[in-house]
Amino acid sequence: MEDQALLEKFRDPETRNYAFNLLVRKYQQKVYWHIRKMVIDHDDANDLTQETFIKAWKGLSTFREDAQLYTWLYRIATNECLNFLNKKKRRFFLPIVDVQAELIAKLDTDELISGDEIQLKLQKALLTLPDKQRLVFNMKYFDEMKYEDISTVLGTSVGALKASYHLAVKKIEDYLNKD
Repeated sequence: MEDQALLEKFRDPETRNYAFNLLVRKYQQKVYWHIRKMVIDHDDANDLTQETFIKAWKGLSTFREDAQLYTWLYRIATNECLNFLNKKKRRFFLPIVDVQAELIAKLDTDELISGDEIQLKLQKALLTLPDKQRLVFNMKYFDEMKYEDISTVLGTSVGALKASYHLAVKKIEDYLNKD
């Protein structure tokens, strides 16, 4: 179902729950994997995905449609990820390096993450990037989003995103060539 039709059904009190159910089904997997690439842990990703859709439910009635529905959901999910990671750093008074080490350790032990050695190495390289740079790389490389859509999600100019992506690619190449 097209987003416009979903929104029309959501506005009607008779079909609001049904429409939201369809919206969750349509975007849940994409939102989950967007979050999972940032927080690594399956349980954390599940919790943040639920939080994302709770916030979407609360905000959907005031959604202005000046953005696409999926970019709006990605923005909510992105903010949830960044808030989660920042809370984690503050809660344990951890410097960024320790949080990265913790996420890398989860990569090594998580049965749900499969892949060959190069995939695992790529994921570890991604964890060395600053959070926003990692988000840009994930959305461009894995989600194949256009810079304009990423700009809407992150509220950053296209030029800054291109520079951020280029820097991320360079850092990842350096990390992969290190060994």
